Amino acid sequence: MDVTINKQDQKTFVTLNGRVDTTNAEQFQQDIASLMEGDNPDIDFDCTGMTYTSSQGLRIFLMLQKSVIARKGKMVMRNMSPMVKEVFDITGFTNIITII
Repeated sequence: MDVTINKQDQKTFVTLNGRVDTTNAEQFQQDIASLMEGDNPDIDFDCTGMTYTSSQGLRIFLMLQKSVIARKGKMVMRNMSPMVKEVFDITGFTNIITII
């Protein structure tokens, strides 16, 4: 998983490319750890290049969402492939995280 983070004003833009699975979930969590704290709780994910997420990836997204809510921010995930979105649908994450 390649993660690119850009901060602009009060918003953080994150571009994801690749898979989040058991082989790289720990690294992915480290890559986005800075997003779980600080003064920029508004996060916009571009998931165009995200090809897969396992339950470990879902857990990390859930942890981040909880952190964002606690800081009164908003997390949005956009441009998900139908296959990745289906995982979020089946697990009920589309009721927890804003996906557009």
